Amino acid sequence: MSARRPYRSDVSDARWALIEPVFAAWRARRTGPGTAARVHDPREIVNAILCVNRTGIPWEYLPHDFPPYKTVYDYYAKWEADCTTEQVPLRPELSP
Repeated sequence: MSARRPYRSDVSDARWALIEPVFAAWRARRTGPGTAARVHDPREIVNAILCVNRTGIPWEYLPHDFPPYKTVYDYYAKWEADCTTEQVPLRPELSP
């Protein structure tokens, strides 16, 4: 995780341990022409998506210490389109 101060919407270490393999597998499937090297930490992408989801802010108002909002939305759109988000295990007992 980056050195930024955490937001209340950030994914916990326990939850990240559960969902990180889903995003690692997604990344491993994306090879070949047109796939750039990973620049942003996937956990920060997830944290940014959670920030938008939990606060209701528009993508454009994503705080500046997250990756660029267009990048975050691009990941979100791809994960939604290929049903990656449906593979994320939900464990209510880990919620704050």
